[in-house]
Amino acid sequence: MREKVFRDPVHNFIHVNDPLILELIDTREFQRLRRIKQLGVANTVFHTAEHSRFSHSLGVYEVARQIANHLERFPSQKLGDGGWKVAERQVLLAAALLHDLGHGPYSHTFESIFKTDHEKFTQDIILSKNTEVHQVLAKFDEQLPEKVASVIAKTYPNKQVVALISSQIDADRMDYLLRDAYYSGATYGTFDLARIIHLMRPVEDGIAFEQKGMATVEDYIVSRYQMYEQVYFHPVARGIEVILTHLLKRSIELFQEQKQQHLKIEHFVTPDLKPLFEYNVSIEQYLDLDDASILENINLWRHSSDKVLAELSMRFLDRKPLKSIEIRPETRQYLAKLRPLIEDAGFNIKYYTAENDSFDTAYDLYHPTAKHAKTQIEMLQPDGSLAELSTQSPLVQALTGRSYGNARYFFPAEMLMEQTTGDLMAPVYQEFQRYVHNGALTEIENEILD
Repeated sequence: MREKVFRDPVHNFIHVNDPLILELIDTREFQRLRRIKQLGVANTVFHTAEHSRFSHSLGVYEVARQIANHLERFPSQKLGDGGWKVAERQVLLAAALLHDLGHGPYSHTFESIFKTDHEKFTQDIILSKNTEVHQVLAKFDEQLPEKVASVIAKTYPNKQVVALISSQIDADRMDYLLRDAYYSGATYGTFDLARIIHLMRPVEDGIAFEQKGMATVEDYIVSRYQMYEQVYFHPVARGIEVILTHLLKRSIELFQEQKQQHLKIEHFVTPDLKPLFEYNVSIEQYLDLDDASILENINLWRHSSDKVLAELSMRFLDRKPLKSIEIRPETRQYLAKLRPLIEDAGFNIKYYTAENDSFDTAYDLYHPTAKHAKTQIEMLQPDGSLAELSTQSPLVQALTGRSYGNARYFFPAEMLMEQTTGDLMAPVYQEFQRYVHNGALTEIENEILD
């Protein structure tokens, strides 16, 4: 096959010389990822962060391709020697390309509201005989759909392949750090990808890194930490996410009310969203969903007769984020004083306030002692033994177990606006601002890059 090359701002070129990969790229299911943003609502803060899960997935494939080329220098010679099995290349590359296939629009907010699981949908899409992805995989190897799905499920018997797709330092994370840094305009996520790949060595239970390159791995860990602090957990983006969460919850409430009253609900949500609101969505229906599906409905709800839904929709579409303050153990008690003031100002605290804990997301810093610890990063010693990274690096040891992100209390921005003396509500706003600015709670976030 003649090689096909995709231009890419992160990897310069993405090379495809495998007929299987090219056919998978052309499937309906993979092309859908063009219509789903990689960073959800982050573009409301970082205005160039418009990249898609399609471009990220291609990038993960390219990183995996480079890794596979490198690991072929260390082939397995006999059973149990820990070498790389060249025959695993096809499974690795297909899993890298398809790992995000099941993401829905505004992925993490979407999952929390509609109780979906993108990894489960990824597996179901791959295993369903009705999907183009399944048919392409099965055409090349009848067992390939099951193999690729098991890599996503982390049950594939070859732990090296699983680690390269899902571990503390894998093809997925390496691409999204570089890609998100590039498109957000941040410089925190940069690290030496080529050097990290060069340091990789296959071992019996996964992948290790040569001890001599520990500084490069440290750089990756620090870059990841900084990206979560500065980009992924940005308080303004979280304020927009809270609005999206509340407006979707309100829309579901109204949908259920209309359904119970036997009203015509087809006018409330578009047909593609109706199965989702009924929590009974098939794979085929799920594949009809993308960012445009949600935006189309929010545009409709902007003109809803329900004032809460209409107002929240306006705030989301016109970028009117909720403001926030950090919640610390010693200041949490003051929230009880803020809530009635917000209600007195005319806001329903159910829809216009929220406690948002960034620790409760899918992201976490490398922490080998955590309850749900992921695969450890192992450093290959000169004598052939393995040592966990934090035991070798004082820098990583300092970061291990250190919390990042924070808990925040979100509320309408109007609560911080100056009020005229003639406004009867002025005392309410003044008292609220007194609590916020006089040290009862930490100061309002500084909206750098906003």
